[in-house]
Amino acid sequence: MHEHHHPTPATWSAAAQATLHCLTGCAIGEILGMVIGTAFGLSNAATVVLSIALAFVFGYALTMRGVLRAGLSLGAAFQVALAADTVSIAVMEILDNLVIVAVPGAMDAGLGDALFWGSLAASLVVAFVLTTPVNKLMISRGLGHAVVHQYHH
Repeated sequence: MHEHHHPTPATWSAAAQATLHCLTGCAIGEILGMVIGTAFGLSNAATVVLSIALAFVFGYALTMRGVLRAGLSLGAAFQVALAADTVSIAVMEILDNLVIVAVPGAMDAGLGDALFWGSLAASLVVAFVLTTPVNKLMISRGLGHAVVHQYHH
């Protein structure tokens, strides 16, 4: 049994892919959180907390889905997701929410409001651009998404 185990080269495309993958989960969670928070008339703080919590849940879930397919147990998959995505999601959520909180009126904009979706889209773009170099650095050190790549065939 000879296994080829070369580390993922930390290319910009690998970093962008890892970031995009994480961003997808974050975006799903974040949008759901914003929608739920707005729909239930939660305070801005509660909405942000809910969005961040859901962003982590979906971010981890997407990573775990791929790793579980490689045949890992649920517990092991969760540890991989934790190792791969925690920094990425945290950086993304901080940036994301800073942008949304920084845009005047964005938090108070309703779901039917272009400002709400515009600021959310802008925050995701900012998060993507700034998180990609973080992921590139982590992958090059064998951290973050490099942990996941050993399970992708």
